[in-house]
Amino acid sequence: MVERYGWVANLLLVCLTIILFTSCNNNKVDKSENTIVAFRLKPGEDLKGGIEKVVKENNISAGWVATAVGSLTDFAIRFANQPEAAIGSGHFEIISLVGTVSVNGSHLHISISDSTGQTIGGHLVKGCKVYTTAEIVIQATSKYEFKREKDGTTPWEELQIKEK
Repeated sequence: MVERYGWVANLLLVCLTIILFTSCNNNKVDKSENTIVAFRLKPGEDLKGGIEKVVKENNISAGWVATAVGSLTDFAIRFANQPEAAIGSGHFEIISLVGTVSVNGSHLHISISDSTGQTIGGHLVKGCKVYTTAEIVIQATSKYEFKREKDGTTPWEELQIKEK
């Protein structure tokens, strides 16, 4: 008889575990402040230009790339401490795309790999053309505003975070 209804006991145990974990959540995050924007760029679209367009259309003032996958036929990546972007053509997988986004300015880094697995990365600049797809999820918050301004610590416009 126990073997016949053992699955009921297992189900009850799973349900009790879920209830325990959800009721003991001490993280008091106001989820209404957060937004998720998921989109896909299609073949031939510019990766950075497409992201900037979505950020502008959704009036995102403080966001970040949560995840991204896809492929490119052309890349334009500015490597560390280099004035100009390196460019190339072929078929590349997007391994990573991270950074902050805002209608006030974004800062994005990308890593791509070729057909042999050789990987390069750096600053994403315009000129990265989507091959088959680019599937991107951006998270944003209304709690902050991101701006890029010179603050005297470097010669560049750096991220300035302002609470709203």
